[in-house]
Amino acid sequence: MAIYSEYLETLKDFAAFTRERKKQLAQIAAIRGSDVLVIAAAIGKPNASIDYSDLIPIADQLESLKGEKLDVILETPGGSGETTEDVVRLLRRKHKVVNFIVPGAAKSAGTIMVMSGDDILMGSVSALGPIDAQVARDGKFFSAEAFLEGLKRIKEETDEKQALNRAYIPILQAISPGELEAARNALKFGKTLASNWLNKYKFSHWQEHSDKRLVTPDERQAKANSIADELCSHSRWLSHGRSITLEDLRKMGIRITNYEELPDLSDAIRRYHILLRMSFETNMFKIYETPTSQIFRYQGGQAPAPRNADFADIHWQCPKCHTTVRIQARFDPQTQLKQGFIPFPKTNLLACPNCGTQSDITALRMQIEAQTKKKII
Repeated sequence: MAIYSEYLETLKDFAAFTRERKKQLAQIAAIRGSDVLVIAAAIGKPNASIDYSDLIPIADQLESLKGEKLDVILETPGGSGETTEDVVRLLRRKHKVVNFIVPGAAKSAGTIMVMSGDDILMGSVSALGPIDAQVARDGKFFSAEAFLEGLKRIKEETDEKQALNRAYIPILQAISPGELEAARNALKFGKTLASNWLNKYKFSHWQEHSDKRLVTPDERQAKANSIADELCSHSRWLSHGRSITLEDLRKMGIRITNYEELPDLSDAIRRYHILLRMSFETNMFKIYETPTSQIFRYQGGQAPAPRNADFADIHWQCPKCHTTVRIQARFDPQTQLKQGFIPFPKTNLLACPNCGTQSDITALRMQIEAQTKKKII
């Protein structure tokens, strides 16, 4: 029986899915001899992109990990490059070695994050994506490189003909100098992050050439720059959503571990990824978890603890100002309120401590109580 069908037959509720996910994460950790952290989003759903609200849940999950080596299972459509830089800083603060496992897709800013890994593990269905910066204009997103290249061609055509095509006038009038500089900076930012991280982490293990000559610091930096240029090249990939495969990366000169060549590890990663995708078939849109802890985010809130827990930690994001509020849903009146958390409101009305906006979180209470089979006190 195929794994997906097997799980449909044997796992009958959310708690069972969670137990099986934990089992597979523990298996991955045992095989790899490392801590394991999952940072995953339901690609295609609203709010799935990497943003500032990810930092607290990631930092929270890292607190339970004590080893020097960390494997990050990453699934993301991309998002904020600035937040990606903050996430990598969090990962590197606690762990000397950080590797990335990509069972599905880690696009755009996710690809930038992966470039900070000491090792990258991928399989036949894994995909990274171009990191050509995207800029917003009139509510649409498009490549910063394509934007600048288009303006360059207008200039070249004008210089050649010694006259400006009148059709370009309304286009140029709508572009401000600030937009041009923002496009240049966005393009440079992603490229600089990727290049610096490749040089500092991925290529730090590259000590000698095949002919035994020692690799110089300049050679490492030149190789990192070349790969970052290729990853950022809109003219190379043509589409921001295009997949960059394991084979593509190897051709660029990046050493990639194919986890499918390790049968036990491959089975555990494949099973975990299927369970992850099945979990996202609910209204959950983000998962941060380790083999022993988890934070789930739902549209409108975050998910409960397992059924045998005495409480559930919730990271609620204000819909107006995006302030994160930490709420503890307690099922046992003897449970002590955790420091930094507020109790789940008895009225189900939550007032944002920053802007005062009131949100009705009745649906979140119902969801937690339905999945845990317990009443919030």
